[in-house]
Amino acid sequence: MANKLLIVEDSKLVAKVVLHVAKQELDLDVILATNFAEARALVEEHRDDIFAALVDLNLPDAPNGEVVDYSLEQKIPTIVLTGNLNEDTRDALLKKGIVDYVTKEGRYSYQFAVRMVKRLRLNQQVKVLVVEDSSSMRKYICRLLEAQQFNVLQAVDGIDAIKVLLANPDIRLLITDYQMPNMDGFELVKNIRHKYEKFDLVVIGLSAQGEGKLSAKFIKTGANDFLSKPFNPEEFYCRINHNIESLELMEHIKDSVNRDFLTKLYSRRHFFEEGERIRALANEQEKPLALAVLSIDDFKEFNDEHGNINADHVLKKISEILSKTLFRFLVARASGTEFYILMSGLDNQKAMILIDKIRTIIASETFAINGTAYSVTCSGGVSNKLGECLQDQIAVAGTYLQRAKEAGKNFVIAEDDEDDEFLQQGIY
Repeated sequence: MANKLLIVEDSKLVAKVVLHVAKQELDLDVILATNFAEARALVEEHRDDIFAALVDLNLPDAPNGEVVDYSLEQKIPTIVLTGNLNEDTRDALLKKGIVDYVTKEGRYSYQFAVRMVKRLRLNQQVKVLVVEDSSSMRKYICRLLEAQQFNVLQAVDGIDAIKVLLANPDIRLLITDYQMPNMDGFELVKNIRHKYEKFDLVVIGLSAQGEGKLSAKFIKTGANDFLSKPFNPEEFYCRINHNIESLELMEHIKDSVNRDFLTKLYSRRHFFEEGERIRALANEQEKPLALAVLSIDDFKEFNDEHGNINADHVLKKISEILSKTLFRFLVARASGTEFYILMSGLDNQKAMILIDKIRTIIASETFAINGTAYSVTCSGGVSNKLGECLQDQIAVAGTYLQRAKEAGKNFVIAEDDEDDEFLQQGIY
């Protein structure tokens, strides 16, 4: 994946500010050129690694925007920096296909430009569906979205759009025309809102000028926003980005509500809500579903000896291990020292092996307290018995956890391993 940002700027002061902001805001390596010749050399050297470019419109060796043309010819998403911009130049730049332009009006302008690059990076993960029966208009809208690095899908009418949505449930933005054969924009929005809420899928309606009442009707039907055709690219980008950022903010708020404050793992409440859905799906598809209850051994004694701050540090570190190693599965902090892990698709043996590996990783981790290294261990119980509800499965896994504690701790026991020989040996 391309991981470099090219900055082309002849002003030392501006370049210094932009470099500083970019290094703070972005996970990209920054390369700097102070003139057109240097820019060409850097592009030739790093072409496959350049994700985007922030380019000064007027350079000593490229006074008429030649560097912008070159950057676009190399198919690099390009944001133009300029000291001043008249209407004709602005329109010409937008027609060429730049991402956007930013006038040099102080630090905020440079922060805006860098955040625009950040937005492009995020847009690569956003699927957008364009629903438009006019081939030329559909291609135009797709071209605008692709310039912003969105993952763009197309449909020719409402019925086609529903098929695409069913095949791509992760679509987050849908742009639809009003007048279409088979199913118009209103009927499409009504159908969509039976399944998707406004903050699950953003819908923007389109219609031709002269259909003024349609904007209110679109929004009352369930659209998030509306645009009249023809629209200029700047207004289009502003509406798109505003709606996507609102969607992401809502997702962030919802996610924060579902997280444990200290460890950032999911909360017990969210585990039960999401877990029941996963459990129902496993039943329906007749797929294995393993559940583990993991508990830190003797953690109360550790907390009493070393204090809350050190104990919290250990909890956060263990939670990071669980989050990184079990990113495919649902993981939650159930109580002070206990964690629930729901592993869709794993049978008992595979789940037990996985949880035991995690037990080993945790046991090998050291925590420095006042210059002394300490470690902690954990025990776990694993079950594949679904029972009547998620709580039943938790209860069974909890029983095996208790047996692991009684057998000496630092063990993982699963429901198929109840014989005395296993309890004596444990899993190391």
